[in-house]
Amino acid sequence: MAQRDFLLGSMREALPGLDGERPASAEPAPTKLASTVMLVRDDEGPLEVFMLRRVSSMAFAPSMHVFPGGGVDRRDAEDEVPWAGPSVEEWAETLDTDEASARMLVAAAVREIFEETGVLLASPVSDESRAPELDRDVAADLRARLVAHEIGFGRVLPEHHLVLRSDLLRYRAHWITPEVEPRRYDTRFFIAAVPEGRDPDGDTSEADHCEWLRPDAAVGAFEDGDLMLMPPTLVCLEQLAEVRTVSAALARDVAIVPVMPQFVQTEAGPAMRAQLP
Repeated sequence: MAQRDFLLGSMREALPGLDGERPASAEPAPTKLASTVMLVRDDEGPLEVFMLRRVSSMAFAPSMHVFPGGGVDRRDAEDEVPWAGPSVEEWAETLDTDEASARMLVAAAVREIFEETGVLLASPVSDESRAPELDRDVAADLRARLVAHEIGFGRVLPEHHLVLRSDLLRYRAHWITPEVEPRRYDTRFFIAAVPEGRDPDGDTSEADHCEWLRPDAAVGAFEDGDLMLMPPTLVCLEQLAEVRTVSAALARDVAIVPVMPQFVQTEAGPAMRAQLP
C-alpha cells in the first residue's frame, strides 16, 4: 500500500466537511452505494475520456470535473433486469459484495450513463452483438422519467426488448467518502468503451459543460489550477494516462482495494491522505 496526500486547496468549497472536524460524539453519516463510469474512445487518436463539469449549485462537489455516475436505485436490484455477460454472482465476487448490491452497482453504472449521456450499454434480446435502436425522442423521454424516478431501469429494458450488457464494463476502483463529510458515498468506478456510432451528449441538469479530454491533459489542467478534480477522479485519470488505446485500458489488470481518505495536517497544509494499492 502506498500513502498519498492530496492538498485540499479549492476542494474546500466542494467538500463542506473540510471546514471542521466531525464532533467526537457524532456518528459518521451513512454511505450510499454509487457507481461511476469512465467512457473512453480512441477513434480520433490517443485515448480520451468523457467528463462532465458539475453545476456550481450542486450540494456535493460543485464545479468539479467528474465521470458520469450517481447513486444506486433499490429498484435496480428488485426488478428483473435482463442481463448478459458476467452473472450477478460473478460481479458480486469481483466487487467483493453481496449479490443484491452487485446487481444495483452494475445496473446503476449502465443506468447513470444512459441518464447523463444518452449512451446505453445494452443490446436487442434477439442479437446481443448489435447496439440498441431507440428513437431519439423515446430515449429522451426514458432518460427524463428515470431521472424523475417515475420508472425503474428494470422496466426500460424489457419493454424495449433489450438486455443489459455487463460484459462491456470493467471494474477499476473503489473509493469511500471520508467520515467527516455530511454526504458520503461508497463508489465503484468502472470503465467502458463508447459503442460504435454512439456519441455522449452530457444532457443532464447536474452538469453545465461536457467534453472529451485526454487523461494526461486533464491531469495537467488540474495541476495548473484550470480544472478541479476530486482525488478518486485524479487517480483514475493518472492510471488512464499510462495507456494510449481503449483496448489497453480495458485489458489492464488493476489492483483494487477500498480507499477511504483521512484528513491530516501536513507541512504543506491540510490534506486528504489515502492508502493506495
